[in-house]
Amino acid sequence: MVYSYFPGCTLKTKGKDLDIYARKSAEALGVTIEELPDWQCCGAVYPIAQDEIATRLSSVRALNSAKEKGNPLLTLCSACHHVIKRVNADMQENEDIRGKVNRYLKLDEEYAGETNVVHYLEMLRDTIGFDELKKKVVNPLTGRKIAAYYGCLLLRPNNVMQFDNPENPTILEDFIRAIGATPVVSVLRNECCGAYVTLEDKSVPQKLSGRILESMKDAGAEAVITACPLCRYNLQVNRTDDQPQVYYFTELLAEALGVKEAE
Repeated sequence: MVYSYFPGCTLKTKGKDLDIYARKSAEALGVTIEELPDWQCCGAVYPIAQDEIATRLSSVRALNSAKEKGNPLLTLCSACHHVIKRVNADMQENEDIRGKVNRYLKLDEEYAGETNVVHYLEMLRDTIGFDELKKKVVNPLTGRKIAAYYGCLLLRPNNVMQFDNPENPTILEDFIRAIGATPVVSVLRNECCGAYVTLEDKSVPQKLSGRILESMKDAGAEAVITACPLCRYNLQVNRTDDQPQVYYFTELLAEALGVKEAE
């Protein structure tokens, strides 16, 4: 399977591990990911205003590039996935937005949301399959108790994201089982970590992230995995020494597949 790949800005800077281990793991699983040339920042936040066109343009450029290559568009950062998938839905459903974007971009062929946007976790679940992934594990993480942290952006709004049950998701827990570890379920696994509020008032994410990690510690977790660079930052920077360490899910995937050391 070949995917066009949109890494996003953070995966080139602070979130390099999320990207590096995803690439190594994809190769081990026989999946080809081709980074889009000349991609631009997705904007990081989905534009709620219906008349805001400029902040949708980079997402549509990426979506159209994948369309021209005939590939699904693979995303990894939760924020990028959220923005690009919602913009794609706009292009499918909102005639006014679609018309304005296409007139501005002057594409050879109008883009109308044809590209399938796939998150890396969805690729593992729906293309590889967790049963098949389990067969490819060479270093099962047996005995390790790991909590899944979903955050906000992968799950909502459910009618657009269609990622998992927004109230009771299972994809990360199924992933944890596939790599041989034991999932630990926290009641705060899909609560907000404080997100971009950290830029304005660090006390808010400190409080929210602390509650989340304490809940996971109380549930018996020794580690937490996430797909969101901002979530990982907020959780990790606000954790106390007795709370679980926070990892990108791709890091533990690479470890289980035996490719983490091959750097």
